[in-house]
Amino acid sequence: MSNLPSIQQRADTALRALFVGDALAMPVHWFYNPQDIDRAFPGGVSDFEAAPAFHPSSIMPLHSTSQGGRGTQSAAGAARQIVGDVILKGRREYWGQANQHYHCAMQAGENTLNAHCARVLMRSIVASNQHYDSASWLLDYIAFMTANPPRHRDTYAESYHRGFFANLESGKPPAQCGAITHDTASIGGLVGIAPLVFALRLQGTPLERVQVIVREHLLLTHPDEALARVCASYAALLDTLLFRDSSVDVAATLQDCGRRAGIDLAALLAKGRGDRDIVGRMFSSACYISDSWPSVLYLAYKYRGQTKAGLIANTNVGGDNVHRGAVLGVILGLLQDTPALDEFEALTDADRLRREIQALLRYTRS
Repeated sequence: MSNLPSIQQRADTALRALFVGDALAMPVHWFYNPQDIDRAFPGGVSDFEAAPAFHPSSIMPLHSTSQGGRGTQSAAGAARQIVGDVILKGRREYWGQANQHYHCAMQAGENTLNAHCARVLMRSIVASNQHYDSASWLLDYIAFMTANPPRHRDTYAESYHRGFFANLESGKPPAQCGAITHDTASIGGLVGIAPLVFALRLQGTPLERVQVIVREHLLLTHPDEALARVCASYAALLDTLLFRDSSVDVAATLQDCGRRAGIDLAALLAKGRGDRDIVGRMFSSACYISDSWPSVLYLAYKYRGQTKAGLIANTNVGGDNVHRGAVLGVILGLLQDTPALDEFEALTDADRLRREIQALLRYTRS
C-alpha cells in the first residue's frame, strides 16, 4: 500500500461512478423494450434526466405492498401495509396506478433507494470509526427506511426491502429478517458491496476476511448462496483493480472473471453484436444475477477506459439498468485513468456525497 493516495483516489472515483451510474439510468429503469427508451428520449439517454410520467412496462400494481415479491395490494388505508405505513411513508398511493414510473417525481441527478442505502452503510462505517458492525448497520438501515418523512425521494422499494420489513413487523430479530423471494438473487444486492470492500481493504483487512464479512453482510438482506458466490467474485475483482500496478493486464483480469462466470468476453465482443443484442437477448436485462452479472462484465470489458460511454450504454439497454449501472460504475471507475468524473458534479447530492465518500476513505481530494 505504498501508493495509498492514488489508491484512495481510485476508490473515490469508483464510488462517484456508482452514484452516476444509478442516477443516469433512473429515468428508464425497468424499460424492457429498448424502443420505448428511444420513444421517451429520442436518441437515447445521454445525460441525467427526470423520471417521465408514463412508464410503458411498469408492473408496480403487481408488487405486494405487504411483503416481498408480487401479490395483492390492499386499498390504501384499509390495513397496515409495509409500503406506506412502515417504509415509503406517504408513497403508497402510487403503487396501484397503471403505468406509474417506479421513481415517479424524481428529478434529474437524483439517486434511487438502493444507492441511498449504500450511503447509509458508508455513514455507518464512518460512525463506527471505520469499522463495520452489522448490528449498528441494521439499526441505521431500519431507522433510515422507517423515517417519517422519508429521507429520500424514491417511490419504489425492491422486494428485499419489503420482505425484510415484513419479517421485522412479524417480530423477527433484525439479523434474521432477510427474506427469500423469486428475485432474492438480484444485482441490487451488490450495490452496497463496494463501499464495504474499499473501507475494509484500505484499513488493511485481508481480502479473505473481507470476503467473509461482505458475504455475511449480503446475507442479512439477500439470503441466497448463488448471489453470495458472485459477491465473493465481485469483491476479488474490486481488490485486484483497486491495488493493481502497471503489470496488471486489465483486459485479462476481466476475461478471467468472465470465464469464472461461464462466458468468454473477448470472443463475445469479437462477434460485433450490439449492446441491446447482448443485454436483452443473449442475457436477460432483468435483475436476476444469472444474467445481470455477465451483462456487467461484458459492458465493463467493452467499455474499459470509457466510463461515461459504458454507463450510457448500460442505461440504454434498459431492464434493471439502475442496479447494473451502480455495479458497473464501480468497475469502470476503478479503470479510469484520471480522477475526474465531471458528471458527478451534476448529481443532486454531489456535495454531501463527496464528503461521505472522503470520510469513508479518510482522505481529502480537491
